[in-house]
Amino acid sequence: MTDTIVVIVFSVFILLVGISFSKTGRNLKSFFAGGESVPWFIGGLSLFMSFFSAGTFVAWGAIAYQHGWVAVTIQWTMCIGALITGLYLAPKWKATGNLTAAEFIKARLGSKVQKIYIYIFTIVSVFIKGSVLYSVSKLVSASLDYPLVPVTIILGILMISYTAVGGLWAVMVTDILQFVVLTAAVLIILPLVFNEVGGIDRFLAKAPEGFFSLTNGDYTWGFIFAFAIYHIFYIGGNWTFVQRYTSVDAPKSASKVAYLFAGLYILSPVLWMLPPMTYQVIHPGLSGIDAENAYIMVCKQVLPAGLLGLMLTGMYFSTSASANTALNVVSAVFTNDIYKGSINPQADDKKLMFVARASSWFFGLFMILIALGVPYIGGIVEFTLSVGAITGGPLLLPPIWALFSKRLSGKVTLYITVVSLTINLLFKMILPLINGYKLSRANEMLLGVLLPLIMLVVYELWVKKKMATSNDYNKYLAYKSAKKAAAVQIDEEERLAIKKQNVFGLKMISFSLVFMSVLMLVLAFITSKATGLVVGIAIAIMLGAIIPWRASKRA
Repeated sequence: MTDTIVVIVFSVFILLVGISFSKTGRNLKSFFAGGESVPWFIGGLSLFMSFFSAGTFVAWGAIAYQHGWVAVTIQWTMCIGALITGLYLAPKWKATGNLTAAEFIKARLGSKVQKIYIYIFTIVSVFIKGSVLYSVSKLVSASLDYPLVPVTIILGILMISYTAVGGLWAVMVTDILQFVVLTAAVLIILPLVFNEVGGIDRFLAKAPEGFFSLTNGDYTWGFIFAFAIYHIFYIGGNWTFVQRYTSVDAPKSASKVAYLFAGLYILSPVLWMLPPMTYQVIHPGLSGIDAENAYIMVCKQVLPAGLLGLMLTGMYFSTSASANTALNVVSAVFTNDIYKGSINPQADDKKLMFVARASSWFFGLFMILIALGVPYIGGIVEFTLSVGAITGGPLLLPPIWALFSKRLSGKVTLYITVVSLTINLLFKMILPLINGYKLSRANEMLLGVLLPLIMLVVYELWVKKKMATSNDYNKYLAYKSAKKAAAVQIDEEERLAIKKQNVFGLKMISFSLVFMSVLMLVLAFITSKATGLVVGIAIAIMLGAIIPWRASKRA
């Protein structure tokens, strides 16, 4: 009962935070990009939490339970992807001057390519975030013994309502708060887990053979190599993350966003994966979909009442942050690039804001339907890795290539995307049904990322002597020149409004951290375990609230 109360109290607080931002979304730039003046450290933490979700605990937690340290190795590939993004891709996205990745695709590769990409990206994003919603719903359902279907529907509606009301700043405040919550929860659970298993030495002695190898099972070095390439594409080209690079003030700040993400992904996978790894020693024998519950089962075993609710809330709202960001971007693309771009170019800000919020609800409800279907298609691990292998390279690499290439055309982009998707679907879904042939996990991922890359390289070499630039690139240069000439300085009223929005966002982060600290102090008096640790972390969080508060004063 205590855990349920904690979940409800924290959820109501987060909703109130979202409502508090309802009047700050004056136009598309403020609603979807924070006025393009979001502090880089806020953007970096938000990117980290947008990438992170309950799927981390369910999917990678299941791998950690079954195969051990390789779950950490897999997540370190995300650090590599972020470093490459920070060096080359994030500043390039910011330098385009576009609000969304779809806007760049239209300018660089043409409206036909943009529309096809929008349709595919929207479908893929909703599918991926549906699986994310499934992950957190399963955690809450298993922990509090509630039925999975109603939990999925209720949590999904809560996610949608938050995004539809508050926009990007509301999402980012949630991101920061959940980063603190989950860090606190992991720091509390680790000593309790090792105490439960009988100490670190006993854990090391009892772990299965090969449990601490960098690779294991289906997750070979070939898979790790392919997954690292995939994460360069994913972190550097996913439209959700591109929004984090375009919402800061300069290309250098965009790089810092990616570097902060990379730094956080060096240590955090180790902290996250140790609990399900220790559960292999405490309770061996879980397999298949049952292994997806390893993380929450070890939490239930070692965490006292109240702290389990805190952990669940952190997992839910970190997932909410991930899904919210995707909904925010899909809604931005639909509103900015379909509705405003094609359906109603003369729409005023009031009309556009209505469409933005309505489209968040539409795509969110579809996300709930996908979440309800995940158990019937092999579980979260199979679903997540398969969607990534099939769609990652074909959808994300060509637009990234277009950031640098002067020869790539819209027609060739469509050809490479369609051919790659078709071949990936053939090997993943059709051949296994026809003759039972199935690629290994590593080869499936290698095919997905290397096929479009090879096709792009071959095209560049083929046309190198035929032309210096494509017609689409020449049109893009003309577009950039016209856009630069037509650019107007932000008037003083808009400048003050952006400043006011950012100051309000920083103050809300500070206030939210104080609330979190007080809630943990209350739990410290209820809990029977780790009381001193909980109090210490609560005090640290309260002191940490000073940082955004002082930043708001400087702003």
